[in-house]
Amino acid sequence: MKIKKDMVVKVISGNFKGLSGKVLKVFPVNKRIIVEGIGLTKRTLKPSQENPKGGFTERERSIHISNVMILDNNEISRIGFKLLKDKSKVRVSKRSGKELG
Repeated sequence: MKIKKDMVVKVISGNFKGLSGKVLKVFPVNKRIIVEGIGLTKRTLKPSQENPKGGFTERERSIHISNVMILDNNEISRIGFKLLKDKSKVRVSKRSGKELG
């Protein structure tokens, strides 16, 4: 998978098109990611000692990885790979050529 945790991505298609945020979690087997502040759904909370009334909470839901692209200098970019002289492979931004973490 080319997109990793803590990268900043922008949604390019779907209901949340145009929004951007930081990747919180990656699910490589399902090819899905959770992005901060995108895809919020309401979940019910059962009453407990900490929350005796119960209630609702909002959570991010996962979106498919094909619906996002990384942000590089506030522009979307593809991810490529580059071989270094010591034969290690690093990820680079196709738009600017910068190495990604």
